[in-house]
Amino acid sequence: MLEELELRDLGPIHTATIAPHAGMTAITGETGAGKSMLLSALDMVCGAPADPARVATGTTAAWAQAIFTLPADSPAVPLLDDAGISIVDNEVFLARTVPAHGRSRAVICGKTVPRSLLGAVCAELITVHGQADQLRFATAARQRAFLDRYAADGDLLHAYARAYAAYREAEDHLHRIESQEASMRQQADYLRESIARIDRIAPQAGELDELKARRTRIENAARVNAGVAQALGALDAAQNGDGMELPGACDLVQRAADALRALGFDDGLRQCADRLDAVGTELADVVFTLTRQLDGEGGPEELDALNGRIHELDELTRRWGPTLADVLAWRERSRFELEDLDDSPERLAQLRAERDALAEAALRAAKRLTKARRTAADALCQAVAGELGQLAMDGAALSIRVQPRSGDGALDAHGIDDIAFLFTPFPGAEPMPMGSSASGGELSRLMLALELSAAGHGASGEQGAPMTFIFDEVDAGVGGRTAVELGRRLARLARHAQVIVVTHLPQVASWAQRQYVVSKGTDGEGRTGTSVREVQGSARVEEIARMLAGDTTRTSLDHARELLDASRLDNDNTDTVAGGRAHDD
Repeated sequence: MLEELELRDLGPIHTATIAPHAGMTAITGETGAGKSMLLSALDMVCGAPADPARVATGTTAAWAQAIFTLPADSPAVPLLDDAGISIVDNEVFLARTVPAHGRSRAVICGKTVPRSLLGAVCAELITVHGQADQLRFATAARQRAFLDRYAADGDLLHAYARAYAAYREAEDHLHRIESQEASMRQQADYLRESIARIDRIAPQAGELDELKARRTRIENAARVNAGVAQALGALDAAQNGDGMELPGACDLVQRAADALRALGFDDGLRQCADRLDAVGTELADVVFTLTRQLDGEGGPEELDALNGRIHELDELTRRWGPTLADVLAWRERSRFELEDLDDSPERLAQLRAERDALAEAALRAAKRLTKARRTAADALCQAVAGELGQLAMDGAALSIRVQPRSGDGALDAHGIDDIAFLFTPFPGAEPMPMGSSASGGELSRLMLALELSAAGHGASGEQGAPMTFIFDEVDAGVGGRTAVELGRRLARLARHAQVIVVTHLPQVASWAQRQYVVSKGTDGEGRTGTSVREVQGSARVEEIARMLAGDTTRTSLDHARELLDASRLDNDNTDTVAGGRAHDD
């Protein structure tokens, strides 16, 4: 709900503030006084393109701010949350500055934001029914949303949205697979060739390290043999083969053990002899092992074979390593991947079948949505016809065409239907799209009839949330009894939503709970401009009298009081009072 609208230096208005009623507020004034500037201020706040020409002469910038209260479930709340804007006490401040030169600045709750965010937030809070705004309603998307709101088909919409999302996901997945089919074949060929190469070489985990160690020993065989021979000579003199009788370490250890054991009478010495025997046995084993090392390393032929094998294994690790264990792991993974790739024709057929099944499910959900929309369209047209008859538009009719599409691409995110609101202004005329078949005043009254029908059906406001409705030009070409009925119906709509109407008819203004007058004058500094003031009590009676007769005679004042007293829904036996609001004055 709009709590307050404040503006400065916009057109002829230097400063103005209005606080609309929660029900119906009327904005009146003489023609040319500047009532449209209030709507221009709302346009600014709602993110309309900046118009520097509307900046007051002699000033640097125009500024407007609107304060809205938001229920916790308002669709605007997620938009503000996503922008990182905190709401305090359920109030949101939207402001816009339009300089005479330069770029405009949009602010929400003190935070500078893109102009588009102002528009997105305001779209959830306020609906303006004026000449240009009716043209916006002429879009198929707005008409479809209005019909769905009237149909209260939220469950069907959600069911279709889920079915459509599942179908689109399957379609996109299939498309990706099909577009990658050629590259998948190339990948399969690469995997087959790579696995065959690895299998042909048949590497073993840890083999490369063993082979490199073996190659190192062969390459150093001469030095190794010399060292082993020297060690053997020191351990066992018989290994020298030089005929010298010098004892080796093994002989010396054995002699020491025999000497200790020969003493015989000391157990401690016998234990030492036993330990020397163990040392001798260990030395004998070392001699045996070293003896096998002599001339045990391969020759040049084995070295060539080792180098060839190491080269093959190095090639594998460079491609799929860095170790042979990594190569073996890659081969196993690739075998599973190759199985999937080789199965791609069957997999594609399966995906196409799944896609077709999901498309059929989405189509069934769309047809249920079509049925609900057609039922709602018939009911809405009948309700609008009844309202138009009370607004001096007898013979005018609304028809709503719900036409399902066919063929490929028929489904979209909103169903399968092309929806069009067609208006027939008088009997015998061809139904024409809204926006091209009626005057601005007729379109405003048609929108009023639509909003009244939606409110009576429990579907007022976007997404079912209470809205602020602004009506401009709704009274064009209207007078007499029709003007009274127009005011009565605006008041009825105000039971369900906040209504602000710009009007020159007293029969309409008298139904409002609050009234503001826009008038030209001169301020204390001698500047000519436009002022906006709220009228209450006797001041409001005088304003209604002026609207009735052009002056404030006793007769016009009496007529004004009578009109104000009669313009109450609680005086109307044809309406059921449900949360109606009394006049403030």
